Amino acid sequence: MPQSAHGPLRSYGRLKSRPIKPRQEALFTTLLPKIAMPDPAAGPIDVTALMPGANAVWLEIGFGGGEHLAAQAARHPDALMIGAEPFVNGVASALRHVEEAGLSNVRLLQGDARALVAALPDACIDRVMILFPDPWPKARHHKRRIIQSDFLIELARVLKPGGGLRYATDWAEYADWTAERFRASPDYLWPAKDAADWGGPPADHITTRYETKKLGDCAPVFYDFVRA
Repeated sequence: MPQSAHGPLRSYGRLKSRPIKPRQEALFTTLLPKIAMPDPAAGPIDVTALMPGANAVWLEIGFGGGEHLAAQAARHPDALMIGAEPFVNGVASALRHVEEAGLSNVRLLQGDARALVAALPDACIDRVMILFPDPWPKARHHKRRIIQSDFLIELARVLKPGGGLRYATDWAEYADWTAERFRASPDYLWPAKDAADWGGPPADHITTRYETKKLGDCAPVFYDFVRA
């Protein structure tokens, strides 16, 4: 996985490595090669070739155990669902969800979402989802957060005009950090009117296993931004 352009991947540690079950391990050989994203290091990725005829393309950055990605794929079978996750345990779990649901519209990258986004063409994504990313609560570690001004520029590049970006966190300071950076960007609109618009899960949200653990310091916050 290429990392030199972005720095090494690290995790705050909410996902601990654990042994992969034999069934899931087998899916790395039988299923993953069929649904793996092209290697971003190989050059630009032709998104239209991944699922010809798809009526939309969604991207989930850091899909965790993959239950949200798989459930959205089942709800929207005509949309291509791309997921990027660096941790092998998360990919193993996602493969199981894909197999059990018989999904044909999911493509996975085990690797850095920033490298993937850099290889995508302009205005090719209809929706981006960043749900409960590593909070990196210590100030000296904030540079490791996925939400950075330069990455928002890259996401704006690949989002179609009017496309959506959903961000969720259960860390209050990270919510404020994110809101500040999105509001400072001319590339995004934030149609929320008051706290009721971000203080609870949207109607189309699918609760993840991580959410139920309540590991953050506040109730989940959901921001829905729109590409200007």
